[in-house]
Amino acid sequence: MFKMMTTLIRGRSHDAAEAFGDANALSILRQQLRDAADGLEKSKRAVAVVMAYAERERKSALRLETQLADLEARALEAIRKEREDLAVEAASAIAELEAERSASQSSLAHYDREIAKLREQVSLAEQRLRCLQRGKQIADAANRTQKLRGTMPDGVMASLKEAEATLTRLQSRQSHAEEVEIAMVEINAGSSAEATCARLAAAGCGAPLRRDAADVLARLRAQSQ
Repeated sequence: MFKMMTTLIRGRSHDAAEAFGDANALSILRQQLRDAADGLEKSKRAVAVVMAYAERERKSALRLETQLADLEARALEAIRKEREDLAVEAASAIAELEAERSASQSSLAHYDREIAKLREQVSLAEQRLRCLQRGKQIADAANRTQKLRGTMPDGVMASLKEAEATLTRLQSRQSHAEEVEIAMVEINAGSSAEATCARLAAAGCGAPLRRDAADVLARLRAQSQ
């Protein structure tokens, strides 16, 4: 039982940690990228320091070469002048400088290897960082889109549906009002023509529109015979 409770607590802690990480993944990613960028800048500075040491060693090697050339020329001159003592002293100094030159060349070779390795690592790190930054931009855009898409159905879509229904009712009413207006025009036109015709008939212009009492009485007498 105790083991089950321990396992349950560990499981819930793990789930809570995952849920927290998922909810704050974008913020965590931003900070991780900032940390990576800071580390990359420090790495670049370290490479620059090594390159400065290498450049100083290279200048020292050039000075050694110049000294060796000068000493060898002077030693040869001492030998020609049969100054054995000076020639031996020069040879000893040349041997020391050659040993120093050999050590300097070894240091330069080591520096060059390390610089090449570090620069390659920095270049790869820069590429990975740029790739991650592009991915973060895509994640930012997707996050904003998801938030917008999540709010639209509750507010915007409902308002759009209501507005469409209102517009449909308004258009229906306007169409009915136009039909009524057209009918009224036709009715008014017809009524006006009938009134004019009645006035003309009453004035004796054309046949009368309705029979008078004398005509009706004459028709009835004819039927009774």
